Amino acid sequence: MFKHAVIPFLVGASLLASAPFAHAASNLVFCSEGSPAGFDPGQYTTGTDFDASAETIFNRLSQFERGGTKVEPGLATSWDVSPDNLTWTFHLRDGVKFHTTPYFKPTRDFNADDVLFTFNRMLDKDMPFRKAYPTEFPYFTDMGMDKNIAKVEKIDDKTVKFTLNSVDAAFIQNMAMHFASIQSAEYADKLLKEGKPADINQKPIGTGPFVFKSYQKDSNIRYTGNKDYWKPEDVKIDNLIFAITTDPSVRVQKLKKNECQVTLFPRPADLKALSEDPNLKMPHQAGFNLGYIAYNVMDKIKGSNEPNPMSQLKVRQALDMSVNKQQIIDSVYQGAGQLAVGAMPPTQWSYDTSIKDAPFDPEKAKQLLKEAGVKEGTEIVLWAMPVQRPYNPNAKLMAEMLQSDWSKIGIKAKITSYEWGEYIKRSKGGENGAMLIGWSGDNGDPDNWLGTLFGCDSLEGNNFSKWCDPEFDKLVKAAKATTDIAERTKLYQQAQQRLKSQIPMTPIAHSTVYQPMRKNVEDFKISPFGLNSFYGVSVGK
Repeated sequence: MFKHAVIPFLVGASLLASAPFAHAASNLVFCSEGSPAGFDPGQYTTGTDFDASAETIFNRLSQFERGGTKVEPGLATSWDVSPDNLTWTFHLRDGVKFHTTPYFKPTRDFNADDVLFTFNRMLDKDMPFRKAYPTEFPYFTDMGMDKNIAKVEKIDDKTVKFTLNSVDAAFIQNMAMHFASIQSAEYADKLLKEGKPADINQKPIGTGPFVFKSYQKDSNIRYTGNKDYWKPEDVKIDNLIFAITTDPSVRVQKLKKNECQVTLFPRPADLKALSEDPNLKMPHQAGFNLGYIAYNVMDKIKGSNEPNPMSQLKVRQALDMSVNKQQIIDSVYQGAGQLAVGAMPPTQWSYDTSIKDAPFDPEKAKQLLKEAGVKEGTEIVLWAMPVQRPYNPNAKLMAEMLQSDWSKIGIKAKITSYEWGEYIKRSKGGENGAMLIGWSGDNGDPDNWLGTLFGCDSLEGNNFSKWCDPEFDKLVKAAKATTDIAERTKLYQQAQQRLKSQIPMTPIAHSTVYQPMRKNVEDFKISPFGLNSFYGVSVGK
C-alpha cells in the first residue's frame, strides 16, 4: 500500500564512504520514497514499511518467488493440508539462524517456538508480550485470520500445525504475505525481561537476507548482508542503504549521478529522459495495482458533528459521474496508466469484464445532489497522498483536478494532506473525507482486493471507505470459504457488481510500473506487488 526532508545530494556518497570496507565491498544505494513507520511487519500494511522490513530483515513460512506470484517454500520446506482443508502442517527448515547484532545474540536456531510466538502475538491479546506492548495487526484482522485460525500447535521443534475454523482458499498465499514475517521468540523474551518490548519495532531481529544496522528518519536506513543466511546465493550485497528521498526529481538526479543505483516511482514527465540515458535501464510492466477515490460513508466523519453528505448513495453517484477520468489519465499518468472501472486490475482472475462506468454526466450529477438535499457550495474534504505510489504518480495534481470537476456540480472540495504514516493512521481511524489511495495486490488472490479493501472485517484497517455492506460481505466470505475456482469466480463477480452499484469508491487507473536503475545492477526483478527486493541482486563494475 504507503516525508518531507530534502536529502543532500551527497548522502549516498557519504553513506558509502562511511561503510566498512575490509575488502572491495559490494554496495547498493536505493533511493526510496518515504520513511517507514516502523520495522515490525505485522503492524503495517504499506509498501514503504514492507520494503524496509519484510523484504530485507524477515522471512515467512512460505514466500512469493521474486518477481512473481507463485508461492514457494521459505522457512518451511514443505506443508501438508488435511482432506477437509482445515488443518495445515508446516515442516520447518533446519539450520536457520536469527541475526546477530550489537543488541541481540541468539543462542539457538529458528524453531517452532518462533512460529508460535509470531502468530499467538497476533491472535491473543492476553499474552504477556502483547499486554506489555499493546498493538494492532491490521492486515491479519482485515483478512479475518484472527477469527479463522482456531489454534497454532507445536508438534515438535520442527513441525507446526495450524487449525482453521473454516476453509480459507488463499491460506498458503496469505502465509507468504508480509504480516506473517517470523519473529524471534528468544529476542521477544529478552525484550520483555528488560521492559523494552516496543524495541521489536525499532530494533528488529529476523532471519532474512539483510541485517538491520541503523535508521535515521527522513534520511537513511542501513543494512549489512547476512553472512549466515540460509540461502547464501541470495546475498550478493555487503551494504544496502535506503536513501530516503521524497522528491521524485531529486531521486532522478541522484540516480544519474550514481549516488543511488536503483530508484522508484519516476514522474511520467521524466520517463523519456531516463530511457535515453546511456548509463541507465528502465524495466517496466503493467502494474498489478489500482488508484482510486475512497468515499468515507460514515454518517458522521470522525471528529465532526456535521452529517456526512457522502453517506448518501446519490451523493456518491454524483461525485463518481462528474469525475473526468480521461483527463486525469492524460494529465496525471501521461500515457503510463489505463482507465480503471472495477475494484481490481483486469489481470486478476475473476475480474468481471461486463462492469462499465456510469457515463460522465455533470448535469445528471447536479440533479442527484438536488434529490439528496445537498445545497450548492456544500464542502467536503478531499485527502491527497503526500507520497508517490505505483498506483498514483501525482496525488496533488489529481486532487486539484477532482476539486475542479466537483466545483462544476456545486461541491467545494477542500484539499488536505498529512505525512504518510499519519495519513494512513488517521484514515484507518475514520477521520478521512473523500480520499486518494490505492492498492498493489499482495498475494494474487481476489480476496486481497475485495475482502481486504471493502470487507466488514477491514473496517478498522484498509477499508478506507468505512463501508460494511452485508450483501457484499456475504458473497466475499462465501468465495473465500470454497476451493472451487469456478464457484469462487461466480461469487466474486457478483460481489464486484454489488460494489459497483453502491459506489464506496471511484476507480481511476491502473498504472504501468517503471523501475529506473543503473545499467550495472544485475538481476533486479520488478515485483507484481509493487515492492522492492534486493536479495539475489548484485552490482557489477
